[in-house]
Formats: sequence, structure tokens, C-alpha cells
Amino acid sequence: MDFLEALSRPPLVLGVDPRPKLHGPEPLAHIRRYTLDLLEALAPRLAAAKFQLAFFEALGPEGMALLWELASASRVMGLPVIFDGKRGDIGSTAEAYARAYLEAFPGSALTVNPYLGLDALKPFFQAASRTGGGVFVLAKTSNPGSGFLQDLPVEGKPLYLHLAEALEREGEGYREGPWSRVGMVVGATYPEAVAGVREVAPHAPLLLPGVGAQGGRPLKGAGLLLAASRALYYPEGRPDLKAALEAAEALFGALVE
Repeated sequence: MDFLEALSRPPLVLGVDPRPKLHGPEPLAHIRRYTLDLLEALAPRLAAAKFQLAFFEALGPEGMALLWELASASRVMGLPVIFDGKRGDIGSTAEAYARAYLEAFPGSALTVNPYLGLDALKPFFQAASRTGGGVFVLAKTSNPGSGFLQDLPVEGKPLYLHLAEALEREGEGYREGPWSRVGMVVGATYPEAVAGVREVAPHAPLLLPGVGAQGGRPLKGAGLLLAASRALYYPEGRPDLKAALEAAEALFGALVE
């Protein structure tokens, strides 16, 4: 499976951010059952499953084993996988991060941080190209304080647009057909930023977190992947398969209106 196939699927991404305290006396076993049931129910109607690495890392070795199991199960279900780790470092360390996720799971995607510069991102881009994967670079994130750096005016426009332009140029070397393997993260909470990034980066897949619980609305457009975590995984603040399926239906309905 090539990650770019995700762009031809329905645009909704299920964010898996497990919180053990919501899962009873045997949390890992319940997280496993609940996530597998939810993935199986939704897989045909999703673009991808997005696993937030911090929540699994916090569970120790058993949590990381669970991550591999759930990611593998997603792939067996024909569902592309995004590892949301926001990794970034220089030289051999970036190469090691790329091996850990992009090469360990060919055809998957990883979120990365651009603060160290484009040269620090190349190991990720190269690994994605080799393995049929994708990379989503943080551009304009969904959190309220993102503007502290990302909106800084530089030569008359915000810094995140300069980054988007640079990534579009860099991504040309990793483009296959209409889409590049170099994508960007742009919060659905800032629809004007989504439009601005799309204007300067027409070939970049855009991962849009913040749909639902953070107030972002589903946005329509080619190459947009709409990530909903709490709104889908924990509707009404708890694991509830029936409520999660109803929440998914509501989001699907908003996309076809």
C-alpha cells in the first residue's frame, strides 16, 4: 500500500489518542479491544488512522507493543497509517527517526517539525520516497498560541506561508502525479490558513487536525485529510462505540452537504 492512496479515500482521519484512565481496571486490554472495534467499523470510510505517539510512549513498553499491533491491524484492514510524533533532528538522528517509523511501516506517514531547517527534513523525505510513505511538516498548527512564531510577519506575509512555499518547491522532487509525498499540517481551526497554504502549495497533501473538539469544521477540497481525535475516539468524553459511529456519520454528513 502506498500512502498516497489515502488521498483517493474519504477524507476523514481517525485520531487515536488513548487515555488509560477512561478504560477501566485493565486499560491496555480495553484500549486494544475498543480501538480494534472502532477501526473495523470505520475503516472503509476513513482516509487513515492517526496514532498520537506520546500517548503510547507514556504507557511504556506495553504501550509501544500495542501501538505496533494497532498500526499493523490498520494496515491489514487496508487503512493507511499516520504516526503523529512531530519528530525532527539533524543528520543521523533524523535518519533513525525515519527508520523507526517510515521504514518500519512502509507506506505510512509521519509528522515532523521544521524548526531545524529543510536539511534536517531530507532524511524523512527520502525515506518516504523509498518506502511509498508520506511526511507532514508542521506549518500552521491548530493550537491557539501557534501564531507566536508561525504568524510572524516576514516580508509582508506570515512565516508559515514562507515555509509552505519552500516545502512546495522541495516537494516537487518527491511528487508522483498530482500529489507530493511532502505534505503539511494546517489546523482546521484556521480555515483562512488552509486556503492560503493551498494557494501556494497546490501539490501538498494537507493534514487538518482540530476537527470537532477543538472547534474546527470539516473543510472540503482535494488533498485535504480531516483529523478528528476526541470527537471520534472519545465522543462525549469517553469510549463509546455507538456514539463514535454516530459522530462519524455526522462528520460524513457535513462533508456531503
